[in-house]
Amino acid sequence: MPAKTAPKALYFTDEQAAQELLATDAFALLMGFAIDQQVPVQKAFAGPLALKQRVGTLDPKKLAKLDLDEAFREKPAIHRFPGAMAERVRELAAVVAEDYGGDASRIWTEAKDADDLKKRLGSLPGFGPMKVTALGSVLALRFGVKAAQPLVPEHSCLGAVDSPQALMDYQTSKRAHKAALRAAAK
Repeated sequence: MPAKTAPKALYFTDEQAAQELLATDAFALLMGFAIDQQVPVQKAFAGPLALKQRVGTLDPKKLAKLDLDEAFREKPAIHRFPGAMAERVRELAAVVAEDYGGDASRIWTEAKDADDLKKRLGSLPGFGPMKVTALGSVLALRFGVKAAQPLVPEHSCLGAVDSPQALMDYQTSKRAHKAALRAAAK
């Protein structure tokens, strides 16, 4: 994952090997975001390492051809919705294999500008506006991707997480934000 300021680890999970994989494998990072829903951040971002250990690869060209269901269901399951997430990751791998020659980092390294990057990320399976913003913040703040700078939100974001403590602070802030939104809706 070429970048001027590439980190050695991303502290989105408690496992050091998973933290390092997220920082060095662009598809691992994409997969973590793809399955980051309805599970804790730490669980989602540990998923790429678990999948790699179970199937032996995170090569999108190979994953696109595999049935990942069994690997996702193996105990402990990679996600609380293993079937749906196995299919999402296979679809994501197929898009990366077909559109980017198997190199997930091309999604951002070849983006012309923020609008192009937003369009590229938003076209990925399971990537809505919130995930586009979250991944954009990580690309901008952790990897120095210039095209991602305009995607960084004003509020606390995953891109600002640079340590285990920062992850705890982010999660506390996120819970408070959600509680405020629920209170305002009542």
